[in-house]
Amino acid sequence: MQNTGELAGRTIFITGASRGIGKAIALKCARDGANVVIAAKTAEPHPKLPGTIYTAAREIEAAGGKCLPCIVDIRYEDQVQSAVEQAVQKFGGIDVLVNNASAISPTGTLATPMKTYDLMNNINARGTFMVSQKCLPYLKKSKNPHILNNCPPLNMEARWFKDNVAYTIAKFGMSMCVLGMAEEFRDDGIAVNAIWPKKVISTAATDNVIGFPRHMCRKADIMADAAYFILTRDSRSFTGNFAVDEDVLRGAGVEDFEQYAYVPGSPIMPCGFLDHTQQEMDTRRHLMGSARTARAARASKL
Repeated sequence: MQNTGELAGRTIFITGASRGIGKAIALKCARDGANVVIAAKTAEPHPKLPGTIYTAAREIEAAGGKCLPCIVDIRYEDQVQSAVEQAVQKFGGIDVLVNNASAISPTGTLATPMKTYDLMNNINARGTFMVSQKCLPYLKKSKNPHILNNCPPLNMEARWFKDNVAYTIAKFGMSMCVLGMAEEFRDDGIAVNAIWPKKVISTAATDNVIGFPRHMCRKADIMADAAYFILTRDSRSFTGNFAVDEDVLRGAGVEDFEQYAYVPGSPIMPCGFLDHTQQEMDTRRHLMGSARTARAARASKL
């Protein structure tokens, strides 16, 4: 999907943008000449994960944008408030908020320590609420303000809770922010939407926490392209939507989805929380089994 320049000069505040989907969205916006605020924790190189807020900032500026990297743990109100104030001081306001930061532990009830439960809910649900709250006074002043949360549709089928109750609760907390805030701020012209992948995206979480091999995944670029299409829509006419990346891009005229695959032609894992066809569910079960086998093989070598 080609850039149109519509985000030139606009300020995009993105949580968790030092790598993965957040960074892909940041780079897409930067190609328009946007101002990008990276609000993330990684200031020093991680032994297992690539990138910091500073390496991401260099990439964003090389892509044509301006960048403000801020060290932020969105569990802490003072850090969020400080980053928002720095963004406004440097760029004059905030036009778009992308709530991308998230924690994941897809574990059952007995295998989820309360420390992990608290981490997921404090980052996913509480963090999304708080960052939105701090940005909203400035979004109200924007000509085309958007909040976009990386979270799934509210699918209340038991199968999406069964194996990971705590994670689902935390992720649906982000979704409920979309549901409520879209209506609360409709009259202010602030769009609040969700974006979620049709197929699994290769990120640090899928690679290291869940253990999906990359050939089962798509690149984060598909989420960035879909997010860009949403963020360039009129905020008063497109709000309250739980959008799926592939559906968004089909509506924008994209037909080639193999371009987003790490291994074109390879079966890609359907993402959770969506109503898939029987064939897609069969593929998901097959690939989940393959991923479990691969994880067990890796663990046996440790």
